[in-house]
Amino acid sequence: MSDPLPGISTSDVAKSAGTTLLARLGAILEVIAQPLYVLMFGLAGFGLYAVLWAAITLLETVLDLGMTAALQRVVPQAGSREDEARALGVAILLGVGPCLLAAALGCLCAPMIAPFFNAADPDAARLTGMIQLFVWALPLWAFIEIATSALRSKRVFGAEIRLRIFWEQLIRLGLASVLFASGFATVSLFYAHLASLTIVCGLCIRLLAKHFDLDAMLRKPWQGPIFAETLKAGLAVLPVNLLARVFSDGPPLLLNWLIPGAAGAVAGGLYAIARKVSSLVQLVRLAFSYVLAPLASAASRGASGEVRNIYAYATRVSFVIAVPAGAVLAASGTAILRLFGAAAAVALPALVILVLTRVFEAVVGSAAPIQQVIGGYRSQLIGSLCGLGAATILGMALMPEWGLTGMALAVSTGIIVSSAVPVAQLHVFQQVHPFEEPFVQVAFRAIMVAVGGALAAIAVGGLPESAQLAVLLIILLASLWLATRWALPHADRTTLGRIGQVLRLV
Repeated sequence: MSDPLPGISTSDVAKSAGTTLLARLGAILEVIAQPLYVLMFGLAGFGLYAVLWAAITLLETVLDLGMTAALQRVVPQAGSREDEARALGVAILLGVGPCLLAAALGCLCAPMIAPFFNAADPDAARLTGMIQLFVWALPLWAFIEIATSALRSKRVFGAEIRLRIFWEQLIRLGLASVLFASGFATVSLFYAHLASLTIVCGLCIRLLAKHFDLDAMLRKPWQGPIFAETLKAGLAVLPVNLLARVFSDGPPLLLNWLIPGAAGAVAGGLYAIARKVSSLVQLVRLAFSYVLAPLASAASRGASGEVRNIYAYATRVSFVIAVPAGAVLAASGTAILRLFGAAAAVALPALVILVLTRVFEAVVGSAAPIQQVIGGYRSQLIGSLCGLGAATILGMALMPEWGLTGMALAVSTGIIVSSAVPVAQLHVFQQVHPFEEPFVQVAFRAIMVAVGGALAAIAVGGLPESAQLAVLLIILLASLWLATRWALPHADRTTLGRIGQVLRLV
């Protein structure tokens, strides 16, 4: 297996993705926090919070003008540290500025916005104030997204994610618990969220100072060709980013709008729970997505065909992790949802559908970040538009009769289509695909392990409820180890470095 470019090898991918994945495991804390939030604030209160946060993230994706993805393309190809800093300055100026204006406008117009959201009666009475408070998360989140994207573009993968995923969630959970114990209601979640974002913003600035020349960033970043290049790169990927965010955060909003009263808040919360559990599989795709974009951008300075090795490698590793993990998680759905109370059981079909969809996305998801940096700007829209069209057609046919399950089916169809199209595009237009040998053998062995893990997880249903989650975790870890040890070729396992040796994978 040859290296794509000096310094850009499959070992680089393994090391960076491993660091990123370990850092992203902090997202498990968010999954653990969700049943605690439901216990403290109820399904309707948590659902309202989840829906308003979905609205914030969706709006931020529009207003940041694609600056997060732009940095993945521009910074690795910049000719100097000054140009890197200027690109960061442009991204902050264009990405955070509109969010500040929108937050001020949202605060003023909160009484007109509140009637668009459904909530339980106690929360509905305070909804305007919640919106006036929470809307200021918009510029804070935009800055964090841009700052962490800038760090990834410099191949600083682990530190920024530990901040954003682990510490942000830990601070939020701690503050929300203290406020709840002090007698605050659902608004505790909004105070805690804003405080955690503010602290992470400060920590991001400290990280940026280590890797960028902030003095150069402040020296008129709007002057020079780097401004036009960054803006062009951002606007080109903005539709793709937006459509991806629609698949993620659009469903809770739609369910909240379609179903009146507290039931709308509950439906949004249940979908958010199912989506967050399924995101455990999505960690694999996100880890490689964060890593592959800047690496492929750097590699493409030589020739776009040189990314073939890292593309194929990422796909094989994603397959042996995502397929067994998804199979065990889907089979464990009943036990997982029991953590959220009896009312959450209705989300089981949606959870299984979303988990299996995220497995497919993780397997083929390496194509999208590579396409963003070596493909044409317009070609990136095709997959997202096809996916949105498929999801819209199916959603119109199924909603609202099918409710939560219908929404999950529609969204899953859109995700599958939008994930598969970039694979075909890279194959046709760049003559790159990830399914070269030994992919077939890897896939067959990983599927065998996944089937065994799923059957074992189903059998756990006969155990006492208090023991089920612990046994399911053991099955999950055992399936991941066996798939990696048995399915991955020796050459791939050797790239895992020290962790591969410790776990006896080599």
